[in-house]
Amino acid sequence: MSPRPLDPWQCTLDDFASADESMDRCLELARAAARTDLPTLILGETGTGKTLLARAIHNTSRRAAKGFVSFNAAALSDTLLDSQLFGHERGAFTGADKMVKGKFEQAHGGTLFVDEIADLALSAQAKILRAIEYGEFERLGSERLQVADVRLVAATCLPLDQYLRSAQFRKDLFYRISGITLTVPPLRRRPNDLRALLAAELAAAGAQQGKSITGLSKPAADLLLGYGWPGNLRELKRVVHTAVALAEGDVVPLQAVLLDVGLDGEVPPAAATAPAPGGGGRESEDDLHAAIARHIRAVLERCSGNKRQAARLLGISRSRLDRHLGTP
Repeated sequence: MSPRPLDPWQCTLDDFASADESMDRCLELARAAARTDLPTLILGETGTGKTLLARAIHNTSRRAAKGFVSFNAAALSDTLLDSQLFGHERGAFTGADKMVKGKFEQAHGGTLFVDEIADLALSAQAKILRAIEYGEFERLGSERLQVADVRLVAATCLPLDQYLRSAQFRKDLFYRISGITLTVPPLRRRPNDLRALLAAELAAAGAQQGKSITGLSKPAADLLLGYGWPGNLRELKRVVHTAVALAEGDVVPLQAVLLDVGLDGEVPPAAATAPAPGGGGRESEDDLHAAIARHIRAVLERCSGNKRQAARLLGISRSRLDRHLGTP
């Protein structure tokens, strides 16, 4: 999101910049959200940086001096979810040997970030709707009302139309949490930001690992700039940090770039609407295939020509490796 390495605990919206129109619009709405206490909903694919953006909104808001409390709503039983969100009294359930404050109460005066809010159980949805509207809730095992002043920021990776059609999600809660709705575009739709993002992550990885990295070799840059990044920013961070760890000099070589060749054995190309810098159309497609082949040959060289080992390292089948190399 920015050409500078960000401290996720301290970053504000001033640390974010984009040369992409859709991301710039997202940041504009985020700044508007930071100026208000309106509930904010962040939409976007997994790995696009929704949590980082939520924290930046909090750190830019009037609530910055108070807590930012994060909660992931996925894969919890109703009892655990209730307890996590609203706390519980001693004896509320087996093992509850003391009173515990929930996330909502912990976020008093600050921001509660609920990730994957579409996964909330219906019973919890009713309770969080009441808590957002009136600032009131009850700990599990208690009938005594508690009060907390909380600003809610929520996120989901579900597309908006699917979100609204879901029979498992209350429409009244959706309308209550979406005072301002932001959509974080996937990385493959942000070609103008990719170079800056790679540069920022290279700098962060170099600093973290105590290495002086000046950049990417041309084959490595061609491969990364032509890649589709299905895992978005999370995948970019992992790939760059691994590449820096494997690099022996101050320039990251092609053989240090280990991409997820994918569950289907293909390296995802960049979106057709977002050609790699320096070309377009068939020429860019040919360049990408050539870069993929060079990448595979570099890994094969590291494996001393052992195709089975190289295929295992790349996460593809032996036959897929041969097809990429154009060998029978």
